[in-house]
Amino acid sequence: MPRSAHHRKAYIAGTGAYLPSRILTNAELERLVDTSDEWITSRTGIKERRIAEEDEFSSDMGSHAAMEALREAKLKPSDIDLIIVATCTPDTIFPSTACHIQQKIEAKNAVAFDIQAACSGFLFGLITANQYIASGLSKHALVIGTEKLSSIVNWTDRNTCVLFGDGAGAVVLGASETHRGLVAADLGSDGEQTEILSLPAGGCRLPATVITLEKNLHSIQMQGKEVYRHAVNRMNSSVSKCLEKSGIDSSQITCLIPHQANYRIIESVASRLKLPMSSVYMNLHRYGNMSAACIPVALHEALQEGRVQQGDLIMMVAFGGGLTWASTIIEL
Repeated sequence: MPRSAHHRKAYIAGTGAYLPSRILTNAELERLVDTSDEWITSRTGIKERRIAEEDEFSSDMGSHAAMEALREAKLKPSDIDLIIVATCTPDTIFPSTACHIQQKIEAKNAVAFDIQAACSGFLFGLITANQYIASGLSKHALVIGTEKLSSIVNWTDRNTCVLFGDGAGAVVLGASETHRGLVAADLGSDGEQTEILSLPAGGCRLPATVITLEKNLHSIQMQGKEVYRHAVNRMNSSVSKCLEKSGIDSSQITCLIPHQANYRIIESVASRLKLPMSSVYMNLHRYGNMSAACIPVALHEALQEGRVQQGDLIMMVAFGGGLTWASTIIEL
């Protein structure tokens, strides 16, 4: 192991994103289910979302985002030695979506595997990749969040079908021996709450049968009020712990990049951090909840738009089914 390995941490060398071209607006959803643009907007902040083509899968979207991140990092796929993909909509249960992406982008020198922590998956992947880099096991890592949630949404359930969209985001991580990179992280899980947000069928507990299909058990099941309550509490608690670990005051944070699920949850986290909403990056009005893809897409767009730049401290925080949650502070 390199002598300096204990000083190493992961820094963001490049970012990328991919959004399908098809836009599904609230007005179009009004024709599908009993809902309205006013109802969706006032409760969530979402105006539209992207929907992948029938023959466009998580690995396709993730590959596009990965290649953009590699171009930005000025690296070739063969330079990557680790691929971690966060997804709850894998192309196949196995092989992993990471292996599908490895094949598509020809990253022949990488070890590749998936992480499944629902909407917190990208941050779980980022924190995991940081450990690989810190130990000297990895030099250049790709962390990808990619989701085709339109494939697991019940389009007759007005409480859930309005929330989700498809897309992918990616970061290339390099090894830093300066203060740049991951400053602090907090993550956690609560398996006591598995029932409030889940995809019941498709695993060994409920394999596909005529009954599971008839009961829509292959689509997202959510107890909205319970999820909202836990999301606010866990995200607020996680950002506080992350700040405490870092020794950083919230006033030093340039930008908060939260999971893009609900405007009111995001407001609550910003309030806890005493950050004005002008310091929060939001794109949920354009894309809805893309689960593990939300944060990497938002990070990429924030960089592209000049909202954040090298030297800035950014806080990222997510919450998802499991229950799972995570937050990180990164110096760009």
